[in-house]
Amino acid sequence: MRLVTKFELAAKSTYQLHGLHKEVFIELIKSNPRTLQRTNALASLQNIENELVSRALRP
Repeated sequence: MRLVTKFELAAKSTYQLHGLHKEVFIELIKSNPRTLQRTNALASLQNIENELVSRALRP
């Protein structure tokens, strides 16, 4: 799995972010410990969650 960047996420709708979060979470579950795939999935999830939180905090 490749890393999903903050820049990519900014162009997606909130609905798309929730769908992507689900897809990346499934990839995380399928990945083996201590692999690049798992590291990228974890970092991508963090980026997605940060983007969702930042949108929720906007007025």
